[in-house]
Amino acid sequence: MLDKRFVLQSAETVQANCDARGVKVDVARFCELENLRRTLLADVESLNRQANEISKSIGQSRDDAQREQRKRQGREIRERRDSLKEELEQITAEANAIHRRIPNLSHPDAPQGSAADNRLVRHGATDVVDRSFSPLDHVELAEKHRLIDFEGGARVAGHGYYFLQNEAVLLEIALQRYALDNLISAGFTPIVTPDVARSEILKGIGYIPRGPETQIYSIENSDLNLVATAEITLGGLYAGQTLDTERLPIKLCGISHCFRTEAGAAGRAARGLYRVHQFTKVEMFTFTQAEQSDAMLDHLCELQCQLFDGLGIPFRVIDTATGDLGGSAYRKFDLEAWMPGRGESGEYGEVTSASNCTDYQARRLDIRCKSRGQKGTHFVHTLNGTAVAISRALIAILENYQQADGSILIPAALRPWVGKERIGGTEG
Repeated sequence: MLDKRFVLQSAETVQANCDARGVKVDVARFCELENLRRTLLADVESLNRQANEISKSIGQSRDDAQREQRKRQGREIRERRDSLKEELEQITAEANAIHRRIPNLSHPDAPQGSAADNRLVRHGATDVVDRSFSPLDHVELAEKHRLIDFEGGARVAGHGYYFLQNEAVLLEIALQRYALDNLISAGFTPIVTPDVARSEILKGIGYIPRGPETQIYSIENSDLNLVATAEITLGGLYAGQTLDTERLPIKLCGISHCFRTEAGAAGRAARGLYRVHQFTKVEMFTFTQAEQSDAMLDHLCELQCQLFDGLGIPFRVIDTATGDLGGSAYRKFDLEAWMPGRGESGEYGEVTSASNCTDYQARRLDIRCKSRGQKGTHFVHTLNGTAVAISRALIAILENYQQADGSILIPAALRPWVGKERIGGTEG
């Protein structure tokens, strides 16, 4: 969340940012409530002091009449205080609800507008291949080679679930190892995270754990939710903690299952593995000092590009427009892989994203840093980036590496773990 004092001092700027991001928030109403809250809080504290002083004076009364008078004064003050406290609680609740809906500020260089205004940043090292045959999509390839059982998944758990089979299982494991080996070499600490988190942590990261707009599966009769990404669990790891500045940046890579309701997802673009209710992901997450976060975002993006260049997948990188940013993100880059079987003649589809959330999540989760020998603490900056979302990476691999004879080559970087060079064909 944004600092309340900043919102009060820069209400017009904050409202303009909300409007640019398409978020309906009444910043003026928040400022009105917050100023009223501060006034009421001061009044309640003043009445508390008066009540305490009168309570102490009762024992010093000269006679019964004076004692009764002071008791009566004390009751009247406490009644006024309690009435103001009730009003204060209502005002605070309304102000906090608005405050939590205010999105992060946007980077001044981020494109203004909607998804149509996203800016192309770069292409990957591998060019899109002009094929001499009509490519199949990953669903057709999976059926041909018995790699994914969507019907079995639907029978067991419903639409949007699936069984990976045969070489697809080996590819999933290979992608995890490939991502981990590269990230460990880049100084990341590997972590396997819980697949559940408390609602407080989800709210801190910026997810809505319950309600009509949620994409989260919540566990009935508990405060736990299935996580949509390891960003939630990695970000919550240091909730309520003060970190030594000397430890920063902290770079973590977490493996988790990800669960999403994908409410409203439909159409050919969501076919097969592209929008599913469960998948495995390797996620990068970092805690930095404020002055480190811009450079760290570039670092995360470069690592994503290296991973997909290493897989030989054509891709492009997009600077996300303000109207398409999530509430926590100050700036976000998406890596979109070429998927030959998508659409009429192939399309790019998002496979990773990287976001600088500045101190927005840290304020909500109360994660601070402190330098030795210096007074005071500062909120850290948090950043996240997908290393590999297995389901979408599988789409890109199967569709880009299919051959005219129907076989599928294994990317060279993954062959040590898969143990073969080709799916189908002579190795069939």
